Amino acid sequence: MTGPTAPRSEEPRSPGQISAGPLFSGQSAQVLELAEAARRFDGVAPLSEHVLLHVRHAAPPRRGRPPRTPPEVPTGAERSRDLLLLADDTVAGYAHLDAPDQADDADVADAGAGVMSGELVVHPAHRRRGYGTALIKALGTAAADHGIRLWAHGDLAAAAALARTSGFTRVRALWQMRMSLTGPAIASPVFPAGVTLRTFRPGQDEQAWLRVNRRAFAHHPEQGAWTMTDLELREAEPWFDPAGFFLAERDGELVGFHWTKVHRLPVGTNQLPNVPPIGEVYVVGVDPAAQGGGLGRALTLAGLVYLQGRGLDQVMLYVDESNTPAVKMYSALGFSLWHTDVMYQRALAVLRKRGGTPAGPRARRRVQSARAARRLPRPR
Repeated sequence: MTGPTAPRSEEPRSPGQISAGPLFSGQSAQVLELAEAARRFDGVAPLSEHVLLHVRHAAPPRRGRPPRTPPEVPTGAERSRDLLLLADDTVAGYAHLDAPDQADDADVADAGAGVMSGELVVHPAHRRRGYGTALIKALGTAAADHGIRLWAHGDLAAAAALARTSGFTRVRALWQMRMSLTGPAIASPVFPAGVTLRTFRPGQDEQAWLRVNRRAFAHHPEQGAWTMTDLELREAEPWFDPAGFFLAERDGELVGFHWTKVHRLPVGTNQLPNVPPIGEVYVVGVDPAAQGGGLGRALTLAGLVYLQGRGLDQVMLYVDESNTPAVKMYSALGFSLWHTDVMYQRALAVLRKRGGTPAGPRARRRVQSARAARRLPRPR
């Protein structure tokens, strides 16, 4: 989420129109240009890989039909949508909203059937006009009887102020940590007894990997929900290399994995494109039944040894700030904090108060039931 340097709560000063998706190919290109302009200005990429993949691959042919205005709000999985803010026929802002979670903790239930995650960006040349506030209001309308989470990449002061004035509270922080690979050779991994390591086989290992990924990240709102489409989109990316995708097996069954990635352009910075490539600990997962025996650390080391062997200078990874065991392990390996992405959340009650779409009787019953149950603790 990026916004004006000094966020304002008023409606856009200059003419602007917010339209709903789907994005068409020409609009997709404009959104990518907008994201790049914001990255160069702010020094951090404003949109996640997940949203960028959506923008690049989800755009159908235009067929001469303009986007719908105002947005129609479908239900269920169809709620995922794109919002464009146009000013003088230029894409001045963009917002993406995912389908609602199916989680059932108290805060999520308070927001309806599930919270919807989103991201937004305003072009640097069009800030300080209330466009960020307008996009958040449009997201609230699109979310209908659901709460909203917004990611702010880089923990920028302007984004924090925009979130605060729009009624959002900080609920999660995701650290990007980095480590130099130019020092001594990384220690070879030691795997638990009976565990063997091999590399991913495209066209053969997808279903097994998805099963373990779902189990390993059952409580992770983004990673655990991956589908075959999500996996295949990444397999089609230029950076995908099965030689850096490691699978750990015991008795022929997949029990863990470490998927590495090599970025050939700067990651989340405004540096020039001649910056050397950087490796990433893209995803490390261990089946819950195999946890506690050192498999996660061994898989992490296996990937680091591979990336160091590629001659890379640096490696990065993302980890939740609240995941103390993982942060301690990565810190002990030599990683240190580079920057922070922040998730802000606004509950349905706040959304209603600020003029979002009112919930119907069914949503009110869900809220009342969730308030009575309070089955799970609030997220930290």
